[in-house]
Amino acid sequence: MIKGQARGREIQRAVQVTQELFKAGPWAKLTYSVNRAGSEFDTVVITIPAEKPTSIENYLRVAGLLYLFIGLFVFVSRWNAPRAVHFYIFCLASFILYSFHYSGKLNPFDWTIYWANVAALLLQPAVLLHFALVFPERRASPYAHSFRLLGVYGIPALLLLLHIDVATGAHIFVSSVRTRIRLDQVEHLYLGACFLLAALIFLRSFRRAPSGVLRQQLKWVTGGTLAGTLPFLLLYVLPFSLGWLPRWWMKFSALSLALIPLCFGYAIIRYRLMDVDIIFKRGVAYTVATAGVVGIYFAVVSLIGQLFHAAWPTGPVGTIIPIVIAALLFQPIRDWIQARLDRFFYRDRFDYRRTLIEFGRTLTNEVRLEPMLGSVLDRISQTFLVDRVAVFLENGEQPPSYYLARSMGVRYDAPLDLSMLSAANSALAYGYLFFESARLARLRESLSEPQCATIEQLDLNYFIPCRIHDRPVAFLGVGKTVDGDFLSSEDVELLLTMADYVAIAIDNSRLYHSLEQKAVQIERLKDFSENIVESLSVGVLSVDLGGSIDSWNSHLEQLIGVSREGAVGRKLEDVLPLDLCAEIAARAADDHVSGIYKFPLRNHAGRKLVVNVSIAPLIGKTGERLGRLILADDITQRVSMEEQMMQSEKLTSLGLLAAGVAHEVNTPLAVISSYSQMLARQLPPDDPRHKLVDKIVKQTFRASEIVNNLLNFSRTGGAEFAEVDLNSVVEETLSLVSHPLRTARISIIKTLEQPLPPVLGSANRLQQVFLNLFLNARDAMPNGGMLEVRSVANNGSVEIEITDTGVGISHEFVNRIFDP
Repeated sequence: MIKGQARGREIQRAVQVTQELFKAGPWAKLTYSVNRAGSEFDTVVITIPAEKPTSIENYLRVAGLLYLFIGLFVFVSRWNAPRAVHFYIFCLASFILYSFHYSGKLNPFDWTIYWANVAALLLQPAVLLHFALVFPERRASPYAHSFRLLGVYGIPALLLLLHIDVATGAHIFVSSVRTRIRLDQVEHLYLGACFLLAALIFLRSFRRAPSGVLRQQLKWVTGGTLAGTLPFLLLYVLPFSLGWLPRWWMKFSALSLALIPLCFGYAIIRYRLMDVDIIFKRGVAYTVATAGVVGIYFAVVSLIGQLFHAAWPTGPVGTIIPIVIAALLFQPIRDWIQARLDRFFYRDRFDYRRTLIEFGRTLTNEVRLEPMLGSVLDRISQTFLVDRVAVFLENGEQPPSYYLARSMGVRYDAPLDLSMLSAANSALAYGYLFFESARLARLRESLSEPQCATIEQLDLNYFIPCRIHDRPVAFLGVGKTVDGDFLSSEDVELLLTMADYVAIAIDNSRLYHSLEQKAVQIERLKDFSENIVESLSVGVLSVDLGGSIDSWNSHLEQLIGVSREGAVGRKLEDVLPLDLCAEIAARAADDHVSGIYKFPLRNHAGRKLVVNVSIAPLIGKTGERLGRLILADDITQRVSMEEQMMQSEKLTSLGLLAAGVAHEVNTPLAVISSYSQMLARQLPPDDPRHKLVDKIVKQTFRASEIVNNLLNFSRTGGAEFAEVDLNSVVEETLSLVSHPLRTARISIIKTLEQPLPPVLGSANRLQQVFLNLFLNARDAMPNGGMLEVRSVANNGSVEIEITDTGVGISHEFVNRIFDP
């Protein structure tokens, strides 16, 4: 124990010794009275400057200023951000802790610095722990939260009271030096425990965070707390608490404490918050590349020294050469390292990311809209590992609006209000639209309720415009990744680049669709025109000015006997008969429609036809002459009908003539019949002349019957249909021609089935048919022969078969078999 006087003043406390030493200064001579084991003696002590041990106080002061600067910056720039004021208080306490160091003079100012440092040491971990409990939002009930705050701030309050008690020496029975050491150890343990507990709370909040931005914030906060706390806790707090004296390597563990404000401030500011992985990778790439260049430089220097036994040149040359080497090697090495890091971090997605732009360039080759949009969504989903992606297309209205064209993983059950996807939206000035959530969109973006409901239904966070000439033709909607994170700025830049190619592809597909529709319309008009031409009952062909056939319809194929393929492209004279071509050529110079009437034509099949041909000039839209249009109308059947009509008129005339003759013949026959009957009644039956008169009467009756049949045949009554007995019609007709047939030595064989069912028909018309057939048979047998007539009933129908033994009718007379 040391006690005594200093400069005539009584020394009562250990603190007074320190004060007297500082007052005396270096190289001062002081006398100490020492009481040891009951004996007192004096000793002289000369104060000399102590060797200054390794200190990091200046670094801690810089770290404290960093805390203060970051806290002020966050407070000024984002004072309304959640927990910004709380963070500023933490930074202020940290600034006092790391920057305030008492000198030992223990004057009033030194005491102020000392107690401020002690208060900051106890308050800083409590404020951090409080920050961890309420960031990003308080989750406990008010009662539980109050109880937690009592524990958070009650412990440092007790430690502060204990520190005051020890520092003032209120309890003199406690060894003040040992107690102060123990108190320092407890306070450092308390600091490390609070920091570690805060890191664990941040880690738990990070795992429970639903939002991507919040997860990134907590990732920064948790990482910064762990990175700044663990080295200091493991290398300084634990050894110091175990009784180790502070070593230089223990003190330098405080270097990591600067990471805490950096990470906290970055998380609160949220600048490029989603780029933590990218920043880390780039930092690693730059660091490794720099180390590689330095290593190569020293390797080259060492190699030159070993091979040439010469030192590296000094002066400007020795300075310029390393700069040139670094400039040449740094970028390739950095790119190589960056590629290796990308492949390590992205793994399967690396190839997708590298080929995404190439895919975008080749995307314009796909002209079908639906397959193109499907491939875009699939590639985006695989590249960025997102499970919700959609494409919104412009509907072509004015003002432009958009509709959901295709989606993947998006579900909605109500009408969508996509009015926020507008070129007039000021948020597009940043390049794209970003909505963290529907709730925040309602608060920050001032969106309407239908728009917020749409965002909530779609659950998409990014809306990337696909522009053509600064006009959005579509929007790519992308949600969070499968891990629940938002996209990084690198991902967004890649999407923006991709959107340009998608816009071009969409525009190309729409142009192609428009051209396709035009082509379909043209094809439809062409088909319509061809259908009109094909539907015409006349043959139509067009000939150019050179005489080549341009078109040839199907009716002309049947008429001429040449297919369209065999006619189109050939000369007109190679297809049509030369005499017809000559007639057409003679009218080629006419500017009006000309015609060729009843032209006899023999087609390629050998058929004889009669056609009317019309030739008209083929005129274009501008009035120029393109060729000739030729129409061929087959009137063969019409000519035949005209001939038949003439034949019918002849038959009618002959019928009228026969009727007149029959009337004239009937009169003398009636007279002869009457007088013959009178003569027969006057003669006795046994008179030989009676038989002769009888024969005259019978023959007159027979002649009268023949005349009456001829009269009935010549009548041109209407063709009323009634039930007809064909056997009777055949018998009557044979009776008309029996005399000519006997004269021609033709025998008649009748095989008529009895009874024959009646048929519905015209007896007069049927009699005319049978009469023509019987007379034609007579003409075919000039030397006599046999005529057989057979009738038979067959399954409800009646068949009449007429057979003769004649030579037949030549081909040129077939059409005249009905002539009289």
